[in-house]
Amino acid sequence: MKVDPQIYPLLAATPTPTELRRLPRERLADLCAEIRDFLLKSVSRSSGHLASGLGVVELTVALHYVYDTPRDQLIWDVGHQAYPHKILTGRAEKLDTIRSRNGIHAFPWRGESDYDPVSVGHASTSVGMALGMILANGLKGCDSRTVAVLGDGALTGGMVYEAMNHAGGLKANMLVVLNDNENSISSTVGAVSTTLSNLITSSLYNDISSRANSVLDSFPLLKKFANRTGEQVKGMMMPSSLFEELGFNYIGPIDGHDVVGLVDILQKIKSLKGPQLLHVVTQKGRGYEPAEHNPSLYHGVPSFELNHELPRSGKRTYSSVFGEFLLARAQEDPLMVAVTPAMKDGSGMAEFAEKYPDRFFDVAIAEQHAVTLGGGMALNGLHPVVCVYSSFLQRAYDQILHDVAIQKAPVLLAVDRAGIVGSDGPTHQGVFDLAYLRTVPGLTVMAPSCFAELTRMLAYGSTLGKAAAVRYPRGGEMASFDFPYEPLEKGRGQVVRQGRGMVIMNFGALLSFALDAAEELDAQVCDMRFVKPLDRHFVLSQAVKAGKLVITLEDGIVSGGAGSAVSQIISSSGCPVPVLNIGVGDEFVEQGLPGELYRDLGMDAHGIVRQIRAYLREHDIQ
Repeated sequence: MKVDPQIYPLLAATPTPTELRRLPRERLADLCAEIRDFLLKSVSRSSGHLASGLGVVELTVALHYVYDTPRDQLIWDVGHQAYPHKILTGRAEKLDTIRSRNGIHAFPWRGESDYDPVSVGHASTSVGMALGMILANGLKGCDSRTVAVLGDGALTGGMVYEAMNHAGGLKANMLVVLNDNENSISSTVGAVSTTLSNLITSSLYNDISSRANSVLDSFPLLKKFANRTGEQVKGMMMPSSLFEELGFNYIGPIDGHDVVGLVDILQKIKSLKGPQLLHVVTQKGRGYEPAEHNPSLYHGVPSFELNHELPRSGKRTYSSVFGEFLLARAQEDPLMVAVTPAMKDGSGMAEFAEKYPDRFFDVAIAEQHAVTLGGGMALNGLHPVVCVYSSFLQRAYDQILHDVAIQKAPVLLAVDRAGIVGSDGPTHQGVFDLAYLRTVPGLTVMAPSCFAELTRMLAYGSTLGKAAAVRYPRGGEMASFDFPYEPLEKGRGQVVRQGRGMVIMNFGALLSFALDAAEELDAQVCDMRFVKPLDRHFVLSQAVKAGKLVITLEDGIVSGGAGSAVSQIISSSGCPVPVLNIGVGDEFVEQGLPGELYRDLGMDAHGIVRQIRAYLREHDIQ
């Protein structure tokens, strides 16, 4: 989308922060209006994260106006706030390529721009990263500044407090900006969110605000500063606040949509020494009424027509099937509870949360706590189902080991967004879960190939009496299968197509690709169903029957993945049949539509056939 100077004269005149800093302050509000309109129109055409960016336009402009970026470094946490940042840093006309193959990234990304010092994909990391950069700059004698911009959801993750505790102890010269919109992705939950909300709305705060002028009468310079910026120095009235106990000078809360006020206070903060925390109150979805009224719905959007309702696909997805399972299971089992780290809507849990509020626990963006919480619930007799996106579950690997597996706690892990996820890029692809879950002793791991199998596996895992994980992809199933599935039996797969000479052992959602490839090669296909344990006899019997070649197929990394388990069984048995593992190689998977990525990785039907034939030629197998 072009930046038409007839429509966006100020934005066209400020393609980078260098030009922005030449604008007079009185024009900044007009620039913000242009950026907000451009963002709204661009994302409505291309899809992407919308409401968060609409809420931080003024904050973004003020930060780039005051700080000498990119020499001064801005770190955005969470990265979905950064669309206005991309617009202001030379990427406005590429914004409609965001999240597409070979387009710009959905989040700040090193290598895409000098203005992105860190590649961002998750929450609660910015303060630690910023502190590391500050310490590095100090040792190198560099006097540039570093600012971490936290979404309020990031305050639910423990890493923020670890880093702030360290920074406070070091008395590091840094600024943390807390963008408080009460709605990081879904509505922000937890004691910190409640405290921030109460601070803004409580009678105590209002009383402090009303009395501030009389207190400040003794400090005329400070009073002039506070009145000019509209900021009430709450930290002076409440010195025992959480942030100050961590060593930060707390300033706020202030209006995050007053761009001139933000510029004033940021310029004052630049002269302060030590750790500073600026509490900025914003409105997610600002400037677009539907997003203001329903910010969660407009957090991430498909392409849509402005001033019309968002399009709804109406299609069943793996997540909605999981939600159906929860509702059905809850009726049968009064001890079943559900846990999520801030992904209620995306994981299909909204209806369950509404119907069974006492049995639903949203722990906010705190995956480690979600798993440990499930472990404690299980040890005291509840039947927890913990649903976490695959790429985020890897944050809780230690907790799966220590707080679930070692405890022999019967927790059911529902691993959503597994495999190739698509447009959000390397930070969100769920390709590592099979490899890291396979290493956990005693954990049963299953991978469904269709909706019906997902339901069977969730039911099976919930009655095992020990820890189990069911991992399933984003979106809808790739095909419907009319062959009858046998009841699940520990470790055993099922032959779903007869063939000769070779066998494709499929793990999970790529079964339709396996069947299409097998049709061309006249190969046998086994839907393995289990990733761990694997029935040794079943694997070897299929390998011997194939005779010529065993192919494993999975939508995850090959190294340490499901296919490697098959290779280990066959090699340790002395069986002479060679094994070809097909999956993701030793690489991070870039952004793009899943179909595009499967094709590029050689994991669609054509790619599978091509890899098999190349292997047969290379090893002279007839």
